[in-house]
Amino acid sequence: MTYTPPSRDPNAPPIRINLLSDTQTRPTPAMREAIARAEVGDEQIGDDPTVNVLCERVADLLGKQAAVFLPSGTMCNVAATLVHCRPGDEILAHETAHIIAREGGAHAALGGFQITPLKGADGKFTPDTFRAALHPRSRYQPPQTVVSVEQTANIGGGTIWNKADLDEVVKIARSGGLATHMDGARLMNACVASGIAARDMTAGWDSAWIDFSKALGAPVGAVIAGTRDFIDEVWRWKQRLGGSMRQAGICAAACVFALDHHVDRLADDHANARALARGLSQIAGMEVQQPETNLIFFRPDGTGVSGEKMVAALRQRGVLLAIMDGRIRACTHLDVSADMIEETVGLVRDIARGA
Repeated sequence: MTYTPPSRDPNAPPIRINLLSDTQTRPTPAMREAIARAEVGDEQIGDDPTVNVLCERVADLLGKQAAVFLPSGTMCNVAATLVHCRPGDEILAHETAHIIAREGGAHAALGGFQITPLKGADGKFTPDTFRAALHPRSRYQPPQTVVSVEQTANIGGGTIWNKADLDEVVKIARSGGLATHMDGARLMNACVASGIAARDMTAGWDSAWIDFSKALGAPVGAVIAGTRDFIDEVWRWKQRLGGSMRQAGICAAACVFALDHHVDRLADDHANARALARGLSQIAGMEVQQPETNLIFFRPDGTGVSGEKMVAALRQRGVLLAIMDGRIRACTHLDVSADMIEETVGLVRDIARGA
């Protein structure tokens, strides 16, 4: 799995259109005001009122007993596996999942776990593939303790796990004695696009989290939810990993603001993603994966321009994208307008014609 970062050429023109990732969003003026007004306290001893409100709201949103605020989604995944598993245990996940491809081997380094990659189209394995990967308990094989899904599937193209498959995976896991974990980095994108409430999407999952620093537009933070006993153990790992904070209400206030103002508007990002895919598809030789949410993957090779050259040429025109898994990835978010999408399509067309 490869990721090519954008050019850091100091002579490159300023970035005008940032399609690199929804992590590139900047706090809106109204969000900054909410941050400035935040009530704060010592989060580490449970004395920050804004953090407490955020955790209560996310627990209710996901239909869980309790939740805890963490600095990042990666820490949510790592803390969850450290609670669910013991050294030598086996985790099952799609072969392109974030816990395999984007977390620096943290689960092996910190927990001594092995992750078995499952194949499947568009970043998702089928329930049958999951079932076939299970083995009887044996001293010759590692205990299989967790199955993890990524909603939406990033490298799969921002694709959405459908509710029926999620429910079937939970059913199979229960029968096999496995815990279930949902990496919900873009969970709210999936909920808005599908019309399924977050608590229904995560029903039956032992742990689930949402990231606020992606499409929801906060500068930092994620919240993981589960049973009270599970969250108590996550807190222990939060302490061990250095994730406990002090006046974290300054960060949590942005997340509360995002819940109030940035969820429904995710539909705008999805519309912009469809518009970008539609425009790119009209360019001869362009191979485009049709988006389900806010991620668009495409290959320009058929136009006579390689992906690397296309990304470099766009960067020289002030448009920022990246190569991921051999394809160009564009990501729409609240700092990307419909006019920017139209301009990007025009620039890609011009570059392709120049070839």
